[in-house]
Amino acid sequence: MAKDDNGGKELAAADSSHGGPDVPVGTAVVTRDAIANPGFPPHDLRVTDVDPKAERRAERTVYTLFYVSVVGSVFAIAAYMAFPINPEDPGSVRENNLFIGLGLSLALLALGIGIVHWGKALMSNHEVIDERHPVRGSEETRARAVEIFEIANEESGFGRRTLIRNSLFAALIAFPLPAVVLFRGLGPDTDPIELLSQTMWKKGTRLAMDPSGTPIRAVDVTLGSAFHVIPEGLQDLEYGKLEEKAKAAVLLMRLKPEDLNELPERKDWSYDGIVAYSKICTHVGCPVALYEQQTHHLLCPCHQSQFDVSNHCEVIFGPAKRPLPQLPIAVDAEGYLIAQSDFTEPVGPSFWERS
Repeated sequence: MAKDDNGGKELAAADSSHGGPDVPVGTAVVTRDAIANPGFPPHDLRVTDVDPKAERRAERTVYTLFYVSVVGSVFAIAAYMAFPINPEDPGSVRENNLFIGLGLSLALLALGIGIVHWGKALMSNHEVIDERHPVRGSEETRARAVEIFEIANEESGFGRRTLIRNSLFAALIAFPLPAVVLFRGLGPDTDPIELLSQTMWKKGTRLAMDPSGTPIRAVDVTLGSAFHVIPEGLQDLEYGKLEEKAKAAVLLMRLKPEDLNELPERKDWSYDGIVAYSKICTHVGCPVALYEQQTHHLLCPCHQSQFDVSNHCEVIFGPAKRPLPQLPIAVDAEGYLIAQSDFTEPVGPSFWERS
């Protein structure tokens, strides 16, 4: 009799049956209380396994649930159209969310319950051991994989139960449709190119500090400075303030007039070295907010596009494909900087100009 060094558990010498043919008798030890493999419990048949009527009833339940899921998806689409959102009516938002949510909940719940019921009542429920083998790409492995798929198809009844299979396909196809329809509501109601082609800037609009809205005098713009600018009157808007600011935001900078390489048709768009360019990057619309006064470069911090202010804001680095739009400016009788007109080209990302 012996004891191990870890817990004092009694060990006994094993007979020759516990060792191999080359193991001397008495050299192998086994614990007295070793647990034998209990094996699998007896398989219990379900009602659907022994009663054909119960099997057909379970099958009808499953495909009915899948068709209910289709109804829920269609209801969500209909609710999106029947209960549109009116920005001036908060109650319309509640109704829209309520009925769309009910439809999507019904679609997802019925689909989930149907799949669970299919697995519990109709698919094979025999317990098996899945032996682990090395992963190989041999022909035998591939053939075995095909065989497993065929067995799974046979046990699940996927190939035989056409009503369940077809109703599942219908539910899975219908379920994403409300999301596709709802995404339509995220887009603008008008042409994006037309929206981005027009901003709040117009002839005579004063340039104002962001966010205070204080008008800017030309004499206050010092050499090498940069101002974040909005149109005067933007702060007074009750609706759409952020949308208008996103299009009309401008960077105002002052350079030495001799440092400006202006296009001939834009000679009168600046004033004594003061130039104004859109703050919205022409790559994907990020704010171009970093100005390096020594090199006269503007940097977009999102994707590192760089623009040369001294050379009509042409792109010198990065993924942007066109220069920043320039705002024509002048000075009024009181010395305030004003816009000569709106931008002459769309602001923001270039992909809006594909048409």
